[in-house]
Amino acid sequence: MNFSASEGEQDYFAYTATLRIHGQSLPFDQISSKLGVLPTHTHQAGKRRRPAARPYPDDAWHLTAPLAEEAELTEHLRWLWTRVEPAVEFLTGLDAKVDVFCGYRSNNGASGFAVEPDALQIFNALKIPFGVSVIVDSWLGERLSEPTEH
Repeated sequence: MNFSASEGEQDYFAYTATLRIHGQSLPFDQISSKLGVLPTHTHQAGKRRRPAARPYPDDAWHLTAPLAEEAELTEHLRWLWTRVEPAVEFLTGLDAKVDVFCGYRSNNGASGFAVEPDALQIFNALKIPFGVSVIVDSWLGERLSEPTEH
C-alpha cells in the first residue's frame, strides 16, 4: 500500500480510454453494427446536454472501455482494439474525425505509467497520434515551498 505525502492519503492511479467518432450525420447504427457493440455515449448536432447548454456542433459516437479505472491503460487500449481491429477500414473510410482519448489521473506527482507496444496498434491502424490527458491532484503543489515555473 502506497501513501502519498498527504497524511494518510492512499495513492491512486486511474486510467480511461475512449474511441471517439465525431462528424455530421454519423451513421450511429452502422457504427454500432460494424464494431459489434453499443456506444457508451452519443449525441446529435444541434441537441443540448441540458436546456441552458450550447447545442452540440456535431454528432458523436463514443465507446469507453468498460474496465475498472484501476486497470492499466494498456488493458483499456487492448479492449478497444479488439472491437476496432475488424472495423479499421470502415472507421478510416468514415467522413468523420476518429480518435482515442486516453486519460490518466493520480494524486502522486512523482510517478508515471507505461503502455505495452501491442496496445498501441489502435493508433497505428487508425493513423492517429497517441496522446494522454494527465491530471495530477494538487497535493504536490501544496507541498512545494515555492511554485515551479516551466
